Amino acid sequence: MANDQVLTAEQVIERTRGYLNDEGVEFVRRAYEFAKHAHRLQYRKSGEPYIIHPIQVAGILADLEMDPSTVAAGFLHDVVEDTEASLQDIKEAFSDEVAELVDGVTKLGKIKYKSHEEQQAENHRKMFVAMAQDIRVIMIKLADRLHNMRTLKHLPAEKQRRIANETLEIFAPLANRLGISTIKWELEDTSLRYLNPQQYYRIVNLMKKKRAEREQYLDGVIVEIQKHMDEVGIKAEMSGRPKHIYSIYRKMSRQNKQFNEIYDLLAIRIVVNSIKDCYAVLGIIHTCWKPMPGRFKDYIAMPKPNMYQSLHTTVIGPKGDPLEVQIRTVEMHRIAEFGIAAHWAYKEGKTLQENSTFEDKLTWFREILEFQDDTVNAEEFMESLKVDLFSDMVFVFTPKGDVIELPAGSVPIDFAYRIHSEIGNKTIGAKVNGKMVTLDYKLKTGDILEILTSKHSYGPSQDWLKLAQTSQAKNKIRAFFKKQRREENIIKGREQVEKEIRLMEFDLKEILTSDNVKRVVEKFNFANEEDMYAAVGYNGITALQVANRLTEKWRKKRDQEQVANLANAVSELKPLQTKKKRESGVRVEGIDNLLIRLSRCCNPVPGDEIVGFITKGRGVSVHRKDCPNIVTDDAKERLIPVEWESGLNDKKEYNVEIEITGFDRRGLLNEVLQAVNESKTDISTVSGRTDRNKMVTITMSISILNVSHLQKVVDRIKQIPDLYAVRRIMN
Repeated sequence: MANDQVLTAEQVIERTRGYLNDEGVEFVRRAYEFAKHAHRLQYRKSGEPYIIHPIQVAGILADLEMDPSTVAAGFLHDVVEDTEASLQDIKEAFSDEVAELVDGVTKLGKIKYKSHEEQQAENHRKMFVAMAQDIRVIMIKLADRLHNMRTLKHLPAEKQRRIANETLEIFAPLANRLGISTIKWELEDTSLRYLNPQQYYRIVNLMKKKRAEREQYLDGVIVEIQKHMDEVGIKAEMSGRPKHIYSIYRKMSRQNKQFNEIYDLLAIRIVVNSIKDCYAVLGIIHTCWKPMPGRFKDYIAMPKPNMYQSLHTTVIGPKGDPLEVQIRTVEMHRIAEFGIAAHWAYKEGKTLQENSTFEDKLTWFREILEFQDDTVNAEEFMESLKVDLFSDMVFVFTPKGDVIELPAGSVPIDFAYRIHSEIGNKTIGAKVNGKMVTLDYKLKTGDILEILTSKHSYGPSQDWLKLAQTSQAKNKIRAFFKKQRREENIIKGREQVEKEIRLMEFDLKEILTSDNVKRVVEKFNFANEEDMYAAVGYNGITALQVANRLTEKWRKKRDQEQVANLANAVSELKPLQTKKKRESGVRVEGIDNLLIRLSRCCNPVPGDEIVGFITKGRGVSVHRKDCPNIVTDDAKERLIPVEWESGLNDKKEYNVEIEITGFDRRGLLNEVLQAVNESKTDISTVSGRTDRNKMVTITMSISILNVSHLQKVVDRIKQIPDLYAVRRIMN
């Protein structure tokens, strides 16, 4: 799949002509004309006409030989989101099918969310649920993301890293789950280029240095293998297998290895005509060179969940160097490259739903709908998805030899609930490879697991929620407690909600009217009042959330009265001629002796633009003008002008929190601390974390005099190598 060529619309349409009939090609052409007209006045960040992006997305889908509706949706995927055209327009111009595909990849742009992260999570939830109903949605989304990654250089650095990280966390693993290695590798390599450019270009340069030497070595190996295969009459295509940059980086990071310690830099791929030939070639390879122990994998007998099949072996090659060999059939190779797209049944006149064999291989897709039903919010949904679908997997055998796939770190409880809810609920123990193990035993690939059950079991323990790793198991355990203790939970939940309302100092009779309770029940999408209180009882939702919803009208009214009373009290104060120094260093113009404090949510310092916020009973809190906590309509009613006092004591210090991000390496934290100390700045607290991509985030609270002092500290930190960004944060 070439990534350096910008296709024209005619080239894309010509590619579809290679596998679609005339009617299908014309359908695709009409979609292009529609998209071209809709996007006619739009341009990308690069300055190019916007239509170039949908053309490339449709081109990627045409390379995968997708059906006419999918390629058409590739042309149209941004029309509803970015132009005045509606889904109804697409339905009328094309079909309900195309409109549903476009809707599946359209972001939720019209709804207001608390944060960018919440909006992204909701967008992903919508996309995954649409994907579970029609898998072509994700094919379009992957093509869209692939082209966006190819043109990421036109965006600001911070946005590049955010998009690259999202790609590495969600879209590359998804491409892997679907078996589309051509897209997966490119997404991973491009993401690394923006997340860790230093390591990316270092590996690129190391690979270039020995490329000629590797190619010469592999050519000699191919000649040797070909000679032996000619003797037994096996026809095959052989080639050196390129090692992808991200794969090398990940092995170096996880296994703490140097570049020259990576075994499969030297790799060869052999494609033959039949499965019988695959095993015959394996015999030839093992006859020529000695195999390395523990490095043989038979993915033909036991395919990966994404349908990948191949034989993998590593041998000690002609010069004593490890040599990896992959052996597969032509059909296996097509599936390895294009995954789910290689199974697409359009050309056979079948829909995806009719192809039951294919559906059986992708049963994990249906689990997505279970996650949707069992999770409270979008962020929880995405976390469940990352753990259950995108983490590394282990493959465990039942006593009868069936293979069960589970996320790495799973325990026997996860296995039991994967088999059936009742087996999970009646579990009393487990045997691994014939020996008794505890229920917190971490399962390993190849384990034979037998679940011991008893009809007299009282059901799961609350502790199992801490032991279980998969969302499926946790949700089934919660479902058991919901059902068993419903009455108890209803009473408990009602008491907790009433307690919260009393703490807010409201009258229960006034708040808990049938109409008000019914309104809140509908807000939370419960069937009835008992379901809502039961959910509070088993911690599915908090009592405070329900109480806040029930009292929102009364709280707003009370707040307005308090603000009005406080504002009147402020206006009646007589202006004083004398100005007293305040500990905050801030004054309200014309008024003295007011309690003034600096807000901890944004930590304003001299030099920041500030505004006062009249609080309930605690005087005036001072915020930065860009603080998100004061931009709501309710907050604006309480704002008053304030200013920094002139002639402040230059020695007064203010706390500020900063966040530093970069590539984790030995000694980095010490260098950061030294840089801050050199700028004669006190440090209150320091914390740090590193993600799986070796990206480090250091959060630090420092004491500074003013904005100029802060800028000097930031400028000094930025001089440290391997740091990408330093920013001031709000709590």
